[in-house]
Amino acid sequence: MKINISPSAIIESGVEIGENSSIGAFTILRKGTKVGANSEIGSFCEIGTATPLAENPQLVIGENCKLRSRTTIYAGSRIGNNFISGHQVVIRENTLIGDDVRVGTFSDIQGDCKIGNFTRIHSSVHIGKYSKVGSFVWIFPYVVLTNDPLPPSNNLKGVWIQDFAVVAAMSTILPGVIVGFGSLIGAKSLVKQDVPIEVLALGSPARTIKPVQKIRNNVTGLPAYPWFQHYTEGYPNDISLIYAKLRKTFIKDHGQT
Repeated sequence: MKINISPSAIIESGVEIGENSSIGAFTILRKGTKVGANSEIGSFCEIGTATPLAENPQLVIGENCKLRSRTTIYAGSRIGNNFISGHQVVIRENTLIGDDVRVGTFSDIQGDCKIGNFTRIHSSVHIGKYSKVGSFVWIFPYVVLTNDPLPPSNNLKGVWIQDFAVVAAMSTILPGVIVGFGSLIGAKSLVKQDVPIEVLALGSPARTIKPVQKIRNNVTGLPAYPWFQHYTEGYPNDISLIYAKLRKTFIKDHGQT
């Protein structure tokens, strides 16, 4: 088993590191941390940060993950395989992240969040405590998912971004709002009410404009949504079948068409 650990790294007792992994300079792995095989943790990271808010003292990071410099991940979270973080990402306690997720530089995921598979979170995004982000979601820079309807208070209500939804740059989603399956939130929108599935919503406050299927690609003139019709890089070959199956489930469970 080959593990490359910088001489300046601090590895506390009880840490498990998978084979073919590397730990960068001045990085700290706290006790109870488990890192999967073929993973790379950059310099100046703190992984497994202790907190009394963690429901479980263990932090589990999957295989084939890449954590860039100054990433901080708290104890009590579980991160799937093929995870990639940008620089100076913070992930708080009790957060569950699926496989093949990417989180951009300076993004902040607060505690007790859930993020599905193949979701892309760009730079400088704030995911408020108790947020739920589905699979195959895109969240672009400077988006804020809020959670406190009467700040400051302890009556927190997380946002739910459903599968295949896209939230464009600099949008704010207010506490407890649901962004529907496959929908698009336009840039700089303030979303105060639930958004149905597969619609374009934009503005401040955001309002429903039209079904996403009516949005056209300016270059080809073809339908731009669902987005995987023209963008499939890094996604499963059967993504269209996955979309159809999940769409049917959301319509059945939520009564939307």
